Amino acid sequence: MGGEIRHVPVLVDAVLEYLRPERGGVYFDGTLGDGGHSEAILEAGAEARVIGVDQDPEALEVAARRLARFGDRVELIRANFADAVDRVSEPLAGALLDLGLSSRHLDVTGRGFSFRPGTPLDMRMAGAASAAPTAADLLNGLPESELADLFYRYGEERRARRLASAVVARRRQAPFATSDDLVGVLEEVFGPRLTAQDKARIFQALRIAVNDELGALDRALPKLRDRLAPGGVLVVLSYHSLEDRRVKESFREWSRSCVCPPELPVCRCRGVALGEELTRRPVFASEAEVAENPRARSARLRAWRKAA
Repeated sequence: MGGEIRHVPVLVDAVLEYLRPERGGVYFDGTLGDGGHSEAILEAGAEARVIGVDQDPEALEVAARRLARFGDRVELIRANFADAVDRVSEPLAGALLDLGLSSRHLDVTGRGFSFRPGTPLDMRMAGAASAAPTAADLLNGLPESELADLFYRYGEERRARRLASAVVARRRQAPFATSDDLVGVLEEVFGPRLTAQDKARIFQALRIAVNDELGALDRALPKLRDRLAPGGVLVVLSYHSLEDRRVKESFREWSRSCVCPPELPVCRCRGVALGEELTRRPVFASEAEVAENPRARSARLRAWRKAA
């Protein structure tokens, strides 16, 4: 069963260093998963409370069991983190977004997130109960131009047009259903030079599109900034450049006292920084952590603190 898989939280010591849950207060864990980061926050701060959010009902069940010993210090919400912020009424001492996939998503074949043989092309974070289109739906239904845009924007694939054309030709013969169908097209387009990294990029592009991951991040970042209490900290763990670029640019823009265009002779913007970057460069997992948890290898942590 998927519920038996225990997710190992990434960069947990660095997360605690920046969030400082020993201060107490309310912490928003927008990507709860199996509850590893929330557990660490609650253990480190006796007066801390956590609002844990996930759109995956199975993840919420597992996290609920893991965090049951903390009683009413935990509130769980089933929602996308970008929407759940609107349901938070209290100022937040800290907020965390871990944008990576959990072990459940990658290791449970039925969830459709890997390119292992026989994996269904699903990829919905919210699971089978979701009404959102699956990866197969996108491959079978999107116009060729939109498929090319998807592969280029979310997979940074320079052969996006060729790949989209091959997808459309393939679906005329039979609809896409499993990872084998898509891998077959990739082998046709990429030839013998096809690598696991190439497969990962294309599957990632589909996953981003299925779940509107970048749109959710764009909506959530300013909401979380505004919901932070003075001195509150926002920590984001990203796993690819498309996410990290958005986080980096947001944190830097919020940390500038003037955001007027250079051609304006007089400042007409807010004229004051909203807070400060705590990480001028991203924090990476140590070699020891990567050895214990290989999925931490691509993690990049950035932190920002709201002005007091």
